Amino acid sequence: MIWIALKMLTGDRAKYLGIVFGVAFASLLISHQISIFISIMARTTYLMRNVQEGEVWVMDPNVRQVDEVMGMSDDDLHRVRGVEGVAWAVKLYRGSVRARLAEGNGDGAHGDFRGVILIGLDDSTLIGAPRKMLLGRVEDLNKPDAVIIDEAGYHYLFPGQPHRLGQVVEMTDRRAEIVGICEVGQPFQSQPIVYTKYDRAMGYSPPERRQLSYIVVEPAPGVSPKELADRIHRETGLQARTRDEFKWMTIDFYLKNTGIPFNFGITVLIGFIVGVAIAGQTLYLFTIENLKQFGALKAMGTSNTRIVGMITVQGLLVGLIGYGLGVGGTALFFVLTQNSIPLKGFHMVWQVMLLTAGVVGVIVVLASLLSIRKVLVLEPAVVFR
Repeated sequence: MIWIALKMLTGDRAKYLGIVFGVAFASLLISHQISIFISIMARTTYLMRNVQEGEVWVMDPNVRQVDEVMGMSDDDLHRVRGVEGVAWAVKLYRGSVRARLAEGNGDGAHGDFRGVILIGLDDSTLIGAPRKMLLGRVEDLNKPDAVIIDEAGYHYLFPGQPHRLGQVVEMTDRRAEIVGICEVGQPFQSQPIVYTKYDRAMGYSPPERRQLSYIVVEPAPGVSPKELADRIHRETGLQARTRDEFKWMTIDFYLKNTGIPFNFGITVLIGFIVGVAIAGQTLYLFTIENLKQFGALKAMGTSNTRIVGMITVQGLLVGLIGYGLGVGGTALFFVLTQNSIPLKGFHMVWQVMLLTAGVVGVIVVLASLLSIRKVLVLEPAVVFR
């Protein structure tokens, strides 16, 4: 019976390909948009992903997400270091400044201004420095006026130019020489990321009374990050979060205060509706055209359960093929764009594949139900009419 069901399905090549196309399109649209959405949300947590040392982040109580920086005083660092269970605690600066492209850097640098994200690392330990250097070394930050820039930011500031050290920019009328190019997770706003030492960052950034952005803390052996975060909050009154808590707090802010989830949700919903409409309508028309064949099977004694099984097999086949083509197309897109600077870090996780499989399963079930209902009420005598 399964062989008969497959022969009936593939007998009309146009309708068969139409059903497969509908499921494949829905699968492609859903998996692609969900993957883009997850990648964008991951970009909002770039700072916690790039600073891999320290399990606890301490900040002003009013901070709601990583880019909403509110300065603390240097005394807060000493207070945090005095909390029991702290192995070490270091300063971290995160600020937004304007970089002026100095003359003499070659094509594409003519004194224009560009907004950059400035990261100030602890002067003595350089904790939070990028792990993957493409050119130069992290230790080169000890040189005068030295900064390290991320690869995407380098191409943004110096478009079309090959990687070269020694390029010069000016921030707050102070000279900064690029001594290294690194590869790090990209920020939400796709701005260049510039690393330097903390005290030097204070000179590059606009003067403020409180400039300490974050305190990165490592728990002592035997102390859990959550326990230490709660202890720091009780004793200092500052907001203390574990790395994962801070990530989800940032993601939650963007989910609640931007239209990103709504817009992507609409696109995913459209993919689902299109999949159900195309696959359901085509499978229904296919069933209508084969009513005499189903009637003949009923006249020969085939039970409704077996006929339902035949339609289910047909739906599963087009679902599997369409799902494979759709998810495969999404995977191919990310493979082809993995070296693209604007799409750096965009990828598809295995959870998206499972979620897409579940949605495709629902599409196939709904499409099959339309056909099953028509066959169940079919009279075997239709074959003699």
